[in-house]
Amino acid sequence: MTTRRTFLQHAALLTAGALVAPSALLAKPTQKVGIQLYTLREQISKDVKGVIGKVAKAGYNEVETYGYSLQNKFWGLEPKAFKQLLSANKLTAPSGHFGFDDYIGAGKDEDLKTYIEAAKAIDMKYVVVPYLGDKLRQSASDYQRIAERLNTAAEACKAAGLGLAYHNHDFEFQKFDNTTGYDILLNETDKELVKFELDLYWVVRAKLDPVTMFNANPGRFVMWHVKDMDKANPKLNTEVGSGSVNFRKIFDQASQSGVQHIFVEQENFSIDPFKSINQSYAYVKKNLL
Repeated sequence: MTTRRTFLQHAALLTAGALVAPSALLAKPTQKVGIQLYTLREQISKDVKGVIGKVAKAGYNEVETYGYSLQNKFWGLEPKAFKQLLSANKLTAPSGHFGFDDYIGAGKDEDLKTYIEAAKAIDMKYVVVPYLGDKLRQSASDYQRIAERLNTAAEACKAAGLGLAYHNHDFEFQKFDNTTGYDILLNETDKELVKFELDLYWVVRAKLDPVTMFNANPGRFVMWHVKDMDKANPKLNTEVGSGSVNFRKIFDQASQSGVQHIFVEQENFSIDPFKSINQSYAYVKKNLL
């Protein structure tokens, strides 16, 4: 029979173990599962309300937006109206992808102001830089300039109560002498202000290990794109759990990453997209969280 003394001894051991190895008790990210809406780009441009409803029905708790503009807003909806649509479906949008090429390349600070206003209206936590045009990233000095602009943008976001994050593809891992564009961004941005959204597919496709990246820069990868790689053709995506990315290994080191939000993403399909997002959600929820 377990006595009170035995119980307290076991509790003390567990507490001590947690102090030595906190990842043992904090090995998984939040139980919420999100989706990057770019996954359903062909559908959402035609029926934003219907797509949001199907995303919620599939079980997702969060969405990540993309493509906001002053002209089209969020797929034709003003930020407040889009926020109401999300709330009606019990969804939140903790982050959004916003185009930064003009801000970085042409110094259009007004673009950032517009993004911050839209993000605040949706109750986002992060404004995300999703991509860099070819002309912006031809040299190490180009990436140094990008890092400088990201620091400036992060200051503006902080003043508005937001965070700034950078989302990768694989081109950032191109070598410039003894460094890469991604290393420059990590090393020359403010560690407290500029965070990263790690696209796990693109990291693996670049033949790198996400866990190694977590260990080198703990706490900086606050969001992930959970996107799987087709086993037969690495250039294609597939449903999470059906491909070659070892997600179990990655999720086991979630605390080292600092991840707060995970977003399923898939850019191409061999089955119906809505069946696909249901399948990916089920795998993540059952096997990874």
